[in-house]
Amino acid sequence: MRTRKPFVAIDFETADPWRDSACRVAVVRVENGRIVAEIDRLIRPPRSKFWFTDVHGVTWDHVRREPDFAGVWPVLRLVLAGASFLVAHNAPFDRGVLDACLAAHGLAGTAHPFRDTLKLARERWGLNPAKLPDVCAHLGIPLARHHDALQYARACALIALAGELDWQ
Repeated sequence: MRTRKPFVAIDFETADPWRDSACRVAVVRVENGRIVAEIDRLIRPPRSKFWFTDVHGVTWDHVRREPDFAGVWPVLRLVLAGASFLVAHNAPFDRGVLDACLAAHGLAGTAHPFRDTLKLARERWGLNPAKLPDVCAHLGIPLARHHDALQYARACALIALAGELDWQ
């Protein structure tokens, strides 16, 4: 039996085309093959103009009184502590958002490597297209709302478990 190292699935939603504009983040921590923690937080981005409300439903009115990324980071950092890697679907996007938000607030970065469930779906199951809803349908993972950060992070965690993503 393979050892299953702890990992964290992460999903960001952004307000505008700039990577530092996270307006929502969800993280799902997995230990010993089980989800043990879930956090879903709204974030006040650096700009009040929202370009992507039609995609994720988050507006400036939802986040105007929420903490900025620096205010959310201490909680996220606790969930990430001791994780072997982070998982995201189309990981370069989420890695870019995390790095940009950390840099914008002068916060120390994370050394966690990222694993990509999009790449996993193409390589392990030969899926193409391999958008998150496609992968979830293939694996029987429920995904009721499009671009819901918590549902996406949970789905990524379950995809990683189904694919036994990088346990060594």
